[in-house]
Amino acid sequence: MSTDTTTENPEAAAEPSPGAAPRQSPTGHRRLLTRRDRITLGLMAGLPTILHVALVWLTALASIALAFTSWNGIGFDSIQWVGLQNFRELFTNNPQFWPAVEHNVVWFVVLILLPTPFGLFLAVQLDKRIRFSRVYQTAFFLPVVMSLAVIGFVWQLVYNPDTGLINSVIGANKPGHYIDWIGDPDLNLWAVLIAASWRHAGYMMILYLAGLKGVDPALREASSLDGADEWQTFKNVVFPTLRPTNTVVLVVTIIEALRAFDLVFVFNKGAQGTELLSILVTNNIIGESSRVGYGSAIAVVLLVISLAVIVPYLIATFRKERRA
Repeated sequence: MSTDTTTENPEAAAEPSPGAAPRQSPTGHRRLLTRRDRITLGLMAGLPTILHVALVWLTALASIALAFTSWNGIGFDSIQWVGLQNFRELFTNNPQFWPAVEHNVVWFVVLILLPTPFGLFLAVQLDKRIRFSRVYQTAFFLPVVMSLAVIGFVWQLVYNPDTGLINSVIGANKPGHYIDWIGDPDLNLWAVLIAASWRHAGYMMILYLAGLKGVDPALREASSLDGADEWQTFKNVVFPTLRPTNTVVLVVTIIEALRAFDLVFVFNKGAQGTELLSILVTNNIIGESSRVGYGSAIAVVLLVISLAVIVPYLIATFRKERRA
């Protein structure tokens, strides 16, 4: 007696063979993804989204809400609504706030004037395909890969007044001739900025090198045929085509200046002339006398400054994409 083999193994009938065409739904549409594929994609997209919302958006909204409260961080029942009192005290009664803002501005000016042009110079030289260019790229980019805390410890050894490299070279490591690069309020900010510039130059080099790789070689050939030298070609042909890269460099530099924290904290915890907004946030939230509401108010100010830079950049970028 014959039997129908299709009913003996319903699972085999339900699962298509590897070479078979995708199954069709009862409505006639092809199902490109199986249930397992949809679950996998849901987990891969859902878990990062949940973590991002919980660790970024919820914490940012919580900081904004806490900025209008007074809270010592112990028990939610001790939260008291104070309105704009934290901001009034911040702008009028905090002797460290405006120096911190000034130091953040100085940080940005130094990064945009010194390591950024130097990074562009390195990128232009490496774009010429010189010998051992890969070795040079790795050497200059290595500080970017390293942790800022590690960079801080390395430069602490360089700036050590007794056994440091700089004092040993200039002969300032003898009693009575010490130069305290970290403890002197007139020197420590510039000492930290040198360490930050050392790292930032490699970052700018990679950004500009990527931009230079996108320049059409035909433009340089046409410029050389017109009799332009190397500097004229770069100034009149290459650099104008780097406008999108320059925009990215400007935004990245502003963000780096605003979020500067690690180096200063490792050097001297933001004391004696190295105050920054990020240091003030940390000292008020996790210091000995915790003032979560007041520290959140400083964080909100830092957030507003960051958004004032990032939002126009995103708007301009989206407009260019729509036009394209």
